[in-house]
Amino acid sequence: MDFRAHRSLVIPVALIVAALSLSTVAGQAPRARDGNATGWTVPRTIDGHPDLQGYWTNDTVTPLERPAEFGDKQFVTAEEAAAYAKKRMDQFLAQPSDDIHYDDAIWQAENYNKQTTLRTSLVVDPSNGRLPPLTPEGQARSAERAKRGGAGGPSDSAQSRTLAERCISWGNVGPPMIPPTYYANMQILQSNDHVVIRHELMHDVRLIRLDASPRANPSVQWMSGDARGRWEGDTFVVETANFTKETPFRGPPRTTRQDITTSPQLRVTERFTLVDRDTIRYEFTVNDPGTWTRSWSGEVPMRRIDGPIYEYGCHEGNYGLENILRAARVQEANAR
Repeated sequence: MDFRAHRSLVIPVALIVAALSLSTVAGQAPRARDGNATGWTVPRTIDGHPDLQGYWTNDTVTPLERPAEFGDKQFVTAEEAAAYAKKRMDQFLAQPSDDIHYDDAIWQAENYNKQTTLRTSLVVDPSNGRLPPLTPEGQARSAERAKRGGAGGPSDSAQSRTLAERCISWGNVGPPMIPPTYYANMQILQSNDHVVIRHELMHDVRLIRLDASPRANPSVQWMSGDARGRWEGDTFVVETANFTKETPFRGPPRTTRQDITTSPQLRVTERFTLVDRDTIRYEFTVNDPGTWTRSWSGEVPMRRIDGPIYEYGCHEGNYGLENILRAARVQEANAR
């Protein structure tokens, strides 16, 4: 896995908790503001569109689905949000001494503060902040996945393990782009015919075409789908289809679901709006009748960070996967 000390700073807990209360952001990002009133105007490319280029992160402690402790509350106060952030950070740093996974406090920290919003979930529709029920087809896939050993899968071979363990895809590239456990950083680049989103984790790169060319036949599929982008005023809108049956729907284990894969019927609509110099409002709607009984939508704040982004060296020294398979062979030998 990745061992870049310059990207992962060990900070005293008290400082992290204090900073979290300062990095709480509003549940609804402000709309683009009048430059004459605020002194800020939307920067534009040579084509006249908003300039989204730069380095960004969607790292947050706000969970995808609303925790039961918040009940029906869609929003919390800044004080409640800070308390929840402290609770999550305490959990993050409380790795048991007998957990032989690499130390979260060292390798999954960043050199900026994790943020929380005043929303109690990233899901904004349904209003209960939870994913819709699975369809019978979705339930069957989930049950089959559990029978094979859950999100971890069986250990018959490397090919039977998850795409993340195999250093192929973490799932954070989406779409939708749900914040991963760590390294939730990306770079956006624009040209007259493409927008490129270069993710740090697994160094995934999304190429979003800006032309109106027809999509390939649905039988031609991509892990992250076939994306087409367009501008609606100052909002960049992306429609993506042609996903595979192996496309993972996942995020960090502490905040989202590990037991769901989407179907080839998946369609995702994303909206990127630059609301001030350092903030993009990222909204998305997921429609997959082969997985959920209805469409659902979410919102994740993206904030500007300092670059650059370095290569994520996942397979260099990927002892975890090797040891998983070795341990499975030992268990089988003991059973015999």
